[in-house]
Amino acid sequence: QVQLVESGGGLVQTGGSLRLSCAASGITFSPIIMGWYRQAPGNQRELVATITNSGGTNYADSVKGRFAISRDNAKNTVYLEMNSLKPEDTAVYYCNVWHVRYNYWGQGIQVTVSS
Repeated sequence: QVQLVESGGGLVQTGGSLRLSCAASGITFSPIIMGWYRQAPGNQRELVATITNSGGTNYADSVKGRFAISRDNAKNTVYLEMNSLKPEDTAVYYCNVWHVRYNYWGQGIQVTVSS
């Protein structure tokens, strides 16, 4: 059974930092792409950052220079280092792992940035 376990969310003040982690287990084929998406109340889910199995990264313009995505292929784990957080970063953050054979989502983790 595939499980994506997210951790590291919480409440932080403007300008603070958080580090999200997502560990995938029960996967037969290692993800080609791992990523983070977020959804704020009343908004659609949007891409935050993705990383390929060769280390290529892609970021939303709104987080470039503040967030950094990384992964540990041996552990099927993806991380999101979030710095200089702003109130508009407040959302539920979802982990995603993708392969041609599957596309899995985590349950979501709340990140709240207070002003």
